[in-house]
Amino acid sequence: MGLNYYQIKRKILKARKLVIQATAAAGSGHPGGSFSMAEIMGCLFYKYLRYDPENPGWEDRDKLILSKGHASPGLFSNLAVAGYFDPEYVKTLRKFGSKLQGHPDLKCPGVEFCGGSLGIGLSYSIGNALAARIDGKDHRIYTIIGDGESDEGQVWEAAMTAAKYKIDNMTVFLDRNFIQQDSYTEKIMPLDEELLGDDLSEMWKDASRWKTGDKWRSFGWNVIEIDGHRIEQISDAIRRANQTKGLPSIIIARTIKGKGVEHMEDNPQWHGKAPKPEMVPIIEDELEAQFMIAPSIIAGDMSNLEKEVKRCVDGRADYIHLDVMDGQFVPNKTFDHTKIKELRPLTLIPFDAHLMIDEPVKHVHDYVDAGSDIITVHAEVCDESSFGEICDVLHSNEVGIGLAINPDTELPQWCYKFVELLDQVIIMSVVPGKSGQKFIESTHEKTRRVTKDLREHKFEGYVESDGGVNLENIGACFEDGARAFVGGSAIIGQNDVRMIIKEFRNQVLESRRRLLIKKAHDLGGTELVNSWIDLHVVGEKKDKLVQIAKELGFQ
Repeated sequence: MGLNYYQIKRKILKARKLVIQATAAAGSGHPGGSFSMAEIMGCLFYKYLRYDPENPGWEDRDKLILSKGHASPGLFSNLAVAGYFDPEYVKTLRKFGSKLQGHPDLKCPGVEFCGGSLGIGLSYSIGNALAARIDGKDHRIYTIIGDGESDEGQVWEAAMTAAKYKIDNMTVFLDRNFIQQDSYTEKIMPLDEELLGDDLSEMWKDASRWKTGDKWRSFGWNVIEIDGHRIEQISDAIRRANQTKGLPSIIIARTIKGKGVEHMEDNPQWHGKAPKPEMVPIIEDELEAQFMIAPSIIAGDMSNLEKEVKRCVDGRADYIHLDVMDGQFVPNKTFDHTKIKELRPLTLIPFDAHLMIDEPVKHVHDYVDAGSDIITVHAEVCDESSFGEICDVLHSNEVGIGLAINPDTELPQWCYKFVELLDQVIIMSVVPGKSGQKFIESTHEKTRRVTKDLREHKFEGYVESDGGVNLENIGACFEDGARAFVGGSAIIGQNDVRMIIKEFRNQVLESRRRLLIKKAHDLGGTELVNSWIDLHVVGEKKDKLVQIAKELGFQ
């Protein structure tokens, strides 16, 4: 089975938006800690957790214990997306008589633990795990604890207990976001190496200081350390933890408080603070404007694609674009599913197989079996029947569904029957199969038009720009509506892949900031623009936003 990458991303986005709506309506709540664990919750709910929204008390269900109970909006939003109740109900958060209170309560369907006082959830989880063992149940207990609550002695008593009784039917996540209610965790009670400097917001990035895993290992635990916002790492860590026998497992997930909303990110103010209602539409646009960068490895050394994959990993690419050319649909020939299968063990990063081949319906199973996480076929070589068959294969194998169109091709009418299933639409900005081409300028207008048309037909996936994308035009591609960007020679053709990907991100980030300032101005003029800018207090964000506002004539 595939990673279910795009489907999980879709659900995470919906849940994040519900957190913003709920906390804004309540005027209180904890968006920061809800967002730091958003990808963890997404992988659990939409990949691993066994549950039945129609029967919340199902005896064979897995159990999710949210020990850091103040992050209840993050739990409630996922319960809503998973079908336990109407998503509109999240707006009753903290209202009198609502089942959704400031901390999880068993009155709410799907809640397994009344999370109030911190430090208790791990002990409660161990009790559930032992009970399951006694009852002969094969269900699993998943627990999320906070790094702030790890100040509690009971956490470490429970850690010793789990090791003693070899609790291996429980997987624990530590949401390691480095922030608790009062400040950064390392200023209050360090879990890692003591911080001697003042650059607290960069603390989590310094791997030389990460000592938390050593603490848990010394207590007899199986420890897995990951980036807690990368779906592929979370999924793999859960799989590995679930396979471990004879000792308890903890996944230490390095996360960012408030991840997904720039002014909330790594900002202690947003531990327990709700956004103002007038900011909600701007924040929702920011969440919708998350983006990804994908290098195309055929622009590198074709005789050593293994090296190019490793360069993508070192460069922290979001996913890797694999251009499969058969020499028939396009004049050139690259590789097929056998090479993808060889490359797959090198990395967990998602593979996007872009099939520039004739009759893809005959070969799609091969690319699924090779380990592709996303498979994109061309509209020019499909019809309604064959694409429907492709969709069935990909959907049943939890592989992302993509459709590509060439520069001189429009979306066919039959594709609108599948638009709600589509995860990705690639708008080619060069003629496929020919190297060294420049971005076709008319693609900007086409992308704006196609993106608008797709959204009107309830498309919830990503529009991807592919071909000739570089530092000079990526910002404009973002403004057109693209949210995924393939870079060939502009990324893989450069010596320092990590640096160039970082520069790509910075260009898109500037365009996104511009988009959001324009949104603020449309909604509330200069006053709202200034209020929006004033929210950005960490790092140099505010100065950059002020500069953009001045360039736009809004200050």
